[in-house]
Amino acid sequence: MKYADTGYNLEIDLSTGNIERVETDPKITEQYLGGLGSNLKILWDRVPPEVDAFDPENLLIFSSGLLCGTAAPGATRAIFTTVSPQTNLVGFAMMGSFIAGELKNAGYDKVIFRGKSPNLVYLWINNDKVELRDASHLKGKGTHETAEIIRQELNESRAQVAAIGLAGENRVFYASIEHDWSSASRTGMGAVMGDKGLKAIVVRGTKDVNIARPEEFGKLCQEVMEFIPIRESQPVKGVPECCDRLGAPQEMREHNDDWHMNNFPWGNCRERRTHYWTPEVDQYHKEIMGARVEKLIGCYNCSMACGGLVAVPGKPKFGMKCFTKLTYTMGAYSGDMDFDFTIARIATEYGVDGFSTPQVMAFAVELYEAGILTDEDMPGFPTGSKETGNEERFFWLLDKIARREGIGDALADGTYWAARRIGKGAEVYAHNTIKKLEQVGAKTGMLNPLYFLMYGTGAKANIVQIEGQWPQMPYDDIKDREDYVKDWIQVPDEKFKQYFLDWAPRTFPFEPGIEACCDIVDWMEMIHYIDDSLGICAGLSSFNLKPPYHVHNFPLFISAATGIDMDEPGLIKTIKRIRTLVRAFNVRRGLRRADDLPPADQWKKRFPEYEDKLLTAYYKFKGWDEEGIPTKESLHELGMDFVSDDLEQRGIIK
Repeated sequence: MKYADTGYNLEIDLSTGNIERVETDPKITEQYLGGLGSNLKILWDRVPPEVDAFDPENLLIFSSGLLCGTAAPGATRAIFTTVSPQTNLVGFAMMGSFIAGELKNAGYDKVIFRGKSPNLVYLWINNDKVELRDASHLKGKGTHETAEIIRQELNESRAQVAAIGLAGENRVFYASIEHDWSSASRTGMGAVMGDKGLKAIVVRGTKDVNIARPEEFGKLCQEVMEFIPIRESQPVKGVPECCDRLGAPQEMREHNDDWHMNNFPWGNCRERRTHYWTPEVDQYHKEIMGARVEKLIGCYNCSMACGGLVAVPGKPKFGMKCFTKLTYTMGAYSGDMDFDFTIARIATEYGVDGFSTPQVMAFAVELYEAGILTDEDMPGFPTGSKETGNEERFFWLLDKIARREGIGDALADGTYWAARRIGKGAEVYAHNTIKKLEQVGAKTGMLNPLYFLMYGTGAKANIVQIEGQWPQMPYDDIKDREDYVKDWIQVPDEKFKQYFLDWAPRTFPFEPGIEACCDIVDWMEMIHYIDDSLGICAGLSSFNLKPPYHVHNFPLFISAATGIDMDEPGLIKTIKRIRTLVRAFNVRRGLRRADDLPPADQWKKRFPEYEDKLLTAYYKFKGWDEEGIPTKESLHELGMDFVSDDLEQRGIIK
């Protein structure tokens, strides 16, 4: 009997329509856990670097996390993994809500898609019954419209649906896969799904998930449940209201967004409006959020209710969560929340990423205002300005992008690739990418050494890439720092408490020191990779300060759920193996040191020599060489000689 995972994957050949139920290798679970970890091992074995995102040989893997479908609170995350069309590196994106647990309840850990369907189809999984069904009648339909049609067609109201919209069908590089109020948005999962001719994945499952030691596992779950209300009653001092407790950023619960709107850049990620938030703006947001958020909504087996059901008068209701609440209105220089809610709903139906899309549209507006794009390139482009807002321009551009019409065809490739297609100096305006992907615009004055490493070397590519269990800034008063560390049980080692005590305000970029930076960033990244392999929501773990999940209780959860003998050193080594495989996969596709740099304008004050030292030290810490390539020695220590053999055969390492 398998525990926590089901022991079976589905292999779907979309070119032939063949469907296989395949037994999994338990050794992969032991070495890579589930979710992202085992997805990466499959990709490494089966997708060589010669395969591009839109090649039939590319895989699209849809997976539940190892603990999904169990009683573990917040184990809600499904993980999509493939080669990204934007970066040509590994791409992965998570989604919450209910579909990950439903897949486990249907009896499967993963669905692995290969090939391309000659006609648009959707996959229907109903426990042991699995079939590809015609989706020609769904062509061009929105993501939630598709889900509703399918549920009615199947007469199954409880079926969980993950679907693409028009953007995915048209292979927009930053197309998303949408499910309820959650989405797998980053790195173009929807584009690959559309390229394969797959409109939706539909799941209904009613089976149990077995636990190795249920009584022990139940006690661990109860401890987390008891910890949540305690932590909720103790907001962290000095942290914005949307992030001072647990859950994904509580943008739907809290109206106060002064930190984001004053500090994050507007438009094409250039201008900070440091005095935007006034008492009048605060009152407006308080009233509009109270009027528009009909209720808070949550995911499978989670009490946090981080999403909100948004109801704009005269418009269909839809679910929203996190920072997408602001990305469109800030990108368009608007400030009108009804505009943001309206365009975000349309964007969700089209199926596009809520971080890249507003930046791409703001980029196009800048090119137009600079004369690089003209009325000849954009016939019918509406009027607008920074002073009056660019709302109508954004609606116009969104439609063009989703349809790949006119200038929308170039913009659908993202700012990096669009700039090179447009030419005429447009490259200068595509200034906010890392590894060719638009980043969250958190631009400030002084170099932040922690963010430098997390932004530059990270592969996760989403908003929480720069978040973690380490505070963003130090406290001014040493007494506050001393109070903070008293109950800081989540640290992997006591030295982290001392790092925090020694971290004084206004000491960037040279504090924390290089050794401390390496330790801290590695810790942050480790927790993210644990979450993404187990299927734990970052809102109860890697995103939050002092969360219920941490490096000390994760091994206990894994052991009790699966029966695998896992301790802290073993888990740390497992996660290092997973992270190293991500790096090796990307190195095999050409990633090198020059790619591990944040945007040139990320901070006003930069220190190139010090940044170089930081990067070199971090590479050494990770077991990588000066170019960021995992060394033979580090690969051998992790039991990854198969990786070093491959890299050696390709002449990448000697």
